[in-house]
Amino acid sequence: MTPVHARRARRLAQVFNALIGRRALGAAVAATLAAALPAAAQTAPPKRVVATFTVLADMAQNVAGTAALVESLTKPGAEIHDYEPTPLDVVRAQAADLVLWNGMGLERWFERFFSRVNNVRSAVLTEGVAPIGIGEGPYRNQPNPHAWMSPSIALVYVENIRKALAALDPPNAAVYAANAAAYAAQIRAVDARLKERLAALPADRRVLATCEGAFSYLTRDYAMREAYLWPINAEDEGTPRQVRALIDTVRRSRVPVVFCESTVNDRPIRQVAREAGVRYGGALYVDSLTGPDGPAPTYLKLLETNADIILRGFFGNQATR
Repeated sequence: MTPVHARRARRLAQVFNALIGRRALGAAVAATLAAALPAAAQTAPPKRVVATFTVLADMAQNVAGTAALVESLTKPGAEIHDYEPTPLDVVRAQAADLVLWNGMGLERWFERFFSRVNNVRSAVLTEGVAPIGIGEGPYRNQPNPHAWMSPSIALVYVENIRKALAALDPPNAAVYAANAAAYAAQIRAVDARLKERLAALPADRRVLATCEGAFSYLTRDYAMREAYLWPINAEDEGTPRQVRALIDTVRRSRVPVVFCESTVNDRPIRQVAREAGVRYGGALYVDSLTGPDGPAPTYLKLLETNADIILRGFFGNQATR
């Protein structure tokens, strides 16, 4: 080796040793700092939560805040009762830390679906809710599952979400409690506004006539009566007998308007409107939120938008806000 090459070799060895020393020092410093930090400051990845449909996912995200990531198995606008889960849905649920579902027979597919998911927590959000029974049809006397349509019952959902998240993630229990309290206050405020607004409906015509019997809890809360084509989304929807029965009810009750739901076919209710000589007031939102640009992108907006649609149906452009 020439003297020049020897000098270059020594220089390269010095640079290499210096780099190794710096990396070792950096690793040591990092380890020392990590040991000095409290456990809570060493950021853990947020928990992953999956809900069966968009309404529950929105509620859960409000309670979770930034401490957990929440997604819905079903997309905005999906019909939830007889949803057919995909293999990807199983993968998403298996990757979650917690799965939230409504219960009361709403997700008729869920128990079969969830049996394919291993070692993932789940929580039924209607736990503690006193159900209203379905009044007729093949599901007679079974719970009407649409309990979230009552803002007062939605507070039970919020508390069940809080408990499930706190049990899953105790270090963030205080965060979930604060978020749940703030969200519950928003729901109570919307409930108070809806009571005031819907009180304007005529006392002798306070009948909400729709496609599905999904408004039992809402009509009970706001001193209305419910009429519908079918009691719950199932195989028999919009049969001639159902159409004739609702036409008779609408005429007898002198109801000026009928409605449907955003996730079902509105042709039968439009036939009711034509033959009964009343207005079709449009689609209400129940089983699904809309996308972010739609009129019901959140649960709170769903409640407010439904009130807007009902009041416009009864009063036209003179509906009060």
